[in-house]
Amino acid sequence: MAEDARRPLKSRSTGWARALAHRLARSSITPNQISVASVVFALAGAAALHFQHLPLALLGAALCVQLRLLCNLIDGMVAIEGAKGTPAGALYNEIPDRIADTLFIVAAGYGCGQADLGWFAALAAAITAYIRVLGGSLGLAQDFRGPQSKPQRMAVLTVACLAQAISLWTVTMSWSLIMIALWIIAVGAVFTCVTRTLAIARQLKARTNP
Repeated sequence: MAEDARRPLKSRSTGWARALAHRLARSSITPNQISVASVVFALAGAAALHFQHLPLALLGAALCVQLRLLCNLIDGMVAIEGAKGTPAGALYNEIPDRIADTLFIVAAGYGCGQADLGWFAALAAAITAYIRVLGGSLGLAQDFRGPQSKPQRMAVLTVACLAQAISLWTVTMSWSLIMIALWIIAVGAVFTCVTRTLAIARQLKARTNP
């Protein structure tokens, strides 16, 4: 995977991440298997999100979101730092991400009774990735800006799950924090699509009119 196609993450340089990636690189586990594992965690998290009236289910969903992100962090490190990349690695880097995003966001919508909102937010999230990759296919550095790139929308969903779980234990609520999170993801993803598209247009114009 080219460096300009990797999402810039500070966590990639942390000691614990490097140690885990080093250990996995020395094992028989492949980066592609780690990428597929992110979908498994997303499936488990999606199932938990269907039970948003249960605090433990919400905590489980938040954990699954973070485990998914851990897989997304480690697979590239094992592939590059561990020299275990494969010709199909780029496919495993992108496709499981889109599946995991859709599973989490759509399930969140169904779980809070807002299926249409969930599907819209998932579609908007997928288009942010499409625009990023489109820029790369045009010879530009892939644009990972937000405000609702993958780490940011997963952070919003994690916080909403934790806050909703706490609220169920402490107070009676008539509104859903998950629904609010979906609105943030949906609106933010649309804005991200616009900002990335405008940035690509500016770069293409600058390239053709130096």
